[in-house]
Parts: sequence; structure tokens; C-alpha cells
Amino acid sequence: MAWSLEKVDAAGVEISQLGVVRPATEAHAEEAVEALRAGKVIAVPTDTLYGFACDACSLEAVHRIYEIKGRKHTSPLAICVGDVPDIQRFAITDHLPNGLLESLLPGPVTLVLRRGESSMLEKSLNPGLESIGVRVPDCNFIRGIARGLGSALALTSANLSGQPSSVCIKDFENLWQHCAYVYQGGVLPSGRAGSTVVDLTRLGKFKILRSGSAREETVAILKRHSLEEEGSST
Repeated sequence: MAWSLEKVDAAGVEISQLGVVRPATEAHAEEAVEALRAGKVIAVPTDTLYGFACDACSLEAVHRIYEIKGRKHTSPLAICVGDVPDIQRFAITDHLPNGLLESLLPGPVTLVLRRGESSMLEKSLNPGLESIGVRVPDCNFIRGIARGLGSALALTSANLSGQPSSVCIKDFENLWQHCAYVYQGGVLPSGRAGSTVVDLTRLGKFKILRSGSAREETVAILKRHSLEEEGSST
């Protein structure tokens, strides 16, 4: 392998000096859930990039992600949930056209929505912000982890802040030591653009905040649902 291994355990799991690397398969989902429940950070593949994930309702774990990335606490984290209906537990969706969420998700899109007073998210996650970025990646492994946790994952790209995003675990090898587990999903094919980020906080409007890997398809779906585009960013 590309990394130097210290040993291989009885289950064939590769153990390196910089973290435990395991395959991103259903058989390893429960151990990932247990690590998250214990307040740990894990590294996982998504449908766009590799990400660091933790329990979004664990203040200690969220702080740990910021420390690992060297990221300012004023930079918000997104959340990941297992299924589209879960979004309403954490954000306001009743102003959106019927079928819009199901047309966009699962997929390489981050939806920025208002949190609302009834959101189950800890107030300490992205303090001062009334909105939250929400993902449902088209990736069975991370969705299974979110379902098993029964909550939302805080999710951000697996890299140092300001550095290139990761499309394989080798890209962030220097950060493995900070993770309970690093889940190997191979080289991800979508490039380093990340998810397309779209603001859906305003009734009848949308704004592209980051073009990402699926801008064209995302805009087409939004317009089919009669949403009007505001001035966009790249």
C-alpha cells in the first residue's frame, strides 16, 4: 500500500502509525457509530470528497474537528443526515415546493436552510447563524452511519483549512492520527470541486453559493420547481 503499515490485525484491518484504516463497508458501520457516540472524529468518503465527521450534537467532538483542520470557529460546519425526511428535524423545509428535496437528494448538493427554534441541533454548532448547510450524500456508507447514530453528523472536508480537498485517503495522511478510524473508499471520481452549495432560505428563491460539482443539474432542478435565481457566487 502507499502508506507504511505497523501490523495487520486478525481481521485483516490495516493499522498504521497514523491511524486505523478500514474499508468503507456496511460491516464497519456499527463501529463507526460507536466511535461517534464516544465523541470521536472519523474520516469517511462521500459522493464528492473525503470528510471528517462527528456527532453534530457533541460540543467536544465539534471542537475537535475545528482543531484538526486548524479552522476558525467562525467558519460553519455542514451536517449530514441519512435520509431526506430527516432534514425537517434539523431545519425548516415547509416553504419548499413539494418534491424538491427528493429531486435534489441524495446527491452532491449542500442545501442551506433556516434552522428554526425547533431544530434538534445544539446551539453551540455554528453559533450566531440562523442557517445550516444540510447534506444527504449519494453514498450508502455515510448515510448508514447517520441512520445508526439516529442524529446528524457534523461534516467537513478532510484537509487542513485552506489546503486542497481530499479525493483519496493518502491526501490527508498527515491527519489520520487525529481520527478514531479512517474509512477507505478508494479514489473518488468527482474531482476536488466538492458539493454544490445552494441557499434555499428565502421563499421562492435560490442562490448558488458555490458552484461545486453539480451546478448545472442543480439549477435545472430548482428552476423546474419554479424557484427564481438570485445573484450567485462561484
